[in-house]
Amino acid sequence: MTPASETALEALHTVATKIFTEALKACDIASAFDRRLQFDDRFVYRLLPDGSGPANIEISAYKRIFVVALGKAAGPMLEILLDRMHRRKGLRGICASNQLPSKRNWRIRYFESGHPLPNEDSFAAARAALALLRKARKDTLIFFLISGGGSALFELPLDAGITLEETIEFNQLLLASGAPINEINILRKHFSAVKGGRLAMAAPEATKVSMLLPDVPLRTLDALSSGPTTPDHSTLADVRGLIARYNLAEKLPASIRAFFEREDCPESPGNKSWKPSFLPKFPWADAMRSRHITSAASMSGEDAAFRDSVFEVLLSSHDLVESARTLARDAGYHVVVDNSCDDWDYADAARYLLDRFHTYRTRHTRFCLISVGEVTVTLTRTPGAGGRNQQFALACALDLAKYPSQRLTVLSAGSDGIDGNTQSAGAIADPTTIARARAFGYDPEQSLAEFNACPLFTAIGDSVVTGPTGHNLRDLRLLIAEGD
Repeated sequence: MTPASETALEALHTVATKIFTEALKACDIASAFDRRLQFDDRFVYRLLPDGSGPANIEISAYKRIFVVALGKAAGPMLEILLDRMHRRKGLRGICASNQLPSKRNWRIRYFESGHPLPNEDSFAAARAALALLRKARKDTLIFFLISGGGSALFELPLDAGITLEETIEFNQLLLASGAPINEINILRKHFSAVKGGRLAMAAPEATKVSMLLPDVPLRTLDALSSGPTTPDHSTLADVRGLIARYNLAEKLPASIRAFFEREDCPESPGNKSWKPSFLPKFPWADAMRSRHITSAASMSGEDAAFRDSVFEVLLSSHDLVESARTLARDAGYHVVVDNSCDDWDYADAARYLLDRFHTYRTRHTRFCLISVGEVTVTLTRTPGAGGRNQQFALACALDLAKYPSQRLTVLSAGSDGIDGNTQSAGAIADPTTIARARAFGYDPEQSLAEFNACPLFTAIGDSVVTGPTGHNLRDLRLLIAEGD
C-alpha cells in the first residue's frame, strides 16, 4: 500500500471514530431528561406521557422521596435528577455504579459495585436498597434510575445461603454461555432478590417512577438490569429449559443448582400468561421507537405493586443509531442501517454485515453501513484480553485483508467505553490490520481463537479508547467504504 493510501485509511479511521464519539455525545442524558420530565415545587410534569401511570405527579403530596440509582449511568442520572428536583425534605437514596461520581449528596449512600461480575458492594447496595424500600408507604414517591450493567452492579441472591463467590461463578458461566442477554437475564431474574420485579415488590404501596436508559432492545425493556421494577413474564420452566439448552446444570455451583431444582423455588412476580416468554412486549417501547404516543397495555393483570407505575425511556440505542446516521449522511456517505444481527454470534454477524457491506459499496462511491446492538461470544476456554467488539473487529479484519488496495474500515465499539475485560471500548479494522499485526509478531487467527484481540489492536494503535462514558446504549458498528 502506498503512503497516499495509508494516509487515506488513516483519514477513514478518523471519520469512523468521529461518527462514533459524536453520536454518543449527541445522546445527552440531561437533554433527554428535560424532554421527558419537568419539575416545579408541586408537580412532576410528564411532557411525553405514554400511557404508563398518571400524566403528572403531585410531588408535594408525598412525605418522603426515595431514589434508587443503579447501572453504569447511575451517577449522571442521579446528579441530573437532584439538580432538577428542588425538594430535599424526606429525600434519601442509594447509588450503585462502577464509577462513583465526584459530586455527591449526603442524603445518598454510594456503592462502588463490580462489573461485569458483582462484588461486595453489589451485594451491599442491594441490601441497602431493600432496607430503604421496606420503609416506603403510600406517602412515599420512589424514583428508580436504571441503566445498563445493573445486573452485576446491583445483586443479591434470593437464597441467602448462596455466597458472593458462587454468584460470581454463576455470572461467569452465563456470560460464557453464548446465550443472548434476554435469556441470560431470565436466569438472573429468578436467582435474585432484587431483579424480575422484586425491587418494586419491596415497596408495594409506594408510587414508583422508573427512568430507563436501556442497553437492551426496546421490545425487551424488562431485560434492562434484569428488570428490577418491571413484572416478569418468564417462568421457572423457562429457566430450567435454558439450563438444559446451554448445558449449565453440571457447571453450576452446587448450591445454585439445588436452588433452581427446588420444588418450592419461587416464581418471579408477574403475569405468566404473557407469551412468548423471551420477548415480553411493552407498548410504551413502541411509542419511544416510533416517536409517537400510543397507550400502554393495562397492568390490571399484574400485582398491585406494578399498577400505575410510571416508565420513562430517556434514551436508547435508537437514538444512538439515528445520531450516527445523521453524522454519516452529513459527511457525504450513502447510509444503510441494519440491526437484524442483534444478539447473533459475533462470527455470524461479521459474515452477514460484511456480505451486505461488499454488495452495497459496489453501488456507492461513499458508503456507510450502520448496525447497533450486541453480538455474543461463546467462550470455549479461559479468555485472554478482549471483548465482543474487538472479537468482531478482528473477524472483520481477516475478511478485509482480501482487499489490500481498497479504502475500507470497520469500527465496533461499546457506548459505555468498556469492551469485555479491557479498558478499550472496541477496535477499528482495515485491509492492513492483519499484515500490520503479523509485522508486530501477532498471529491474528490465534488471537481470535484465544479471545485475545485487545493486545493485537493495542500494539498496532487501533484500539478505540474513550474511558467510561456514563452511557450504556449498546454497541455501535460502522462499516465504511470510499471508492475512487
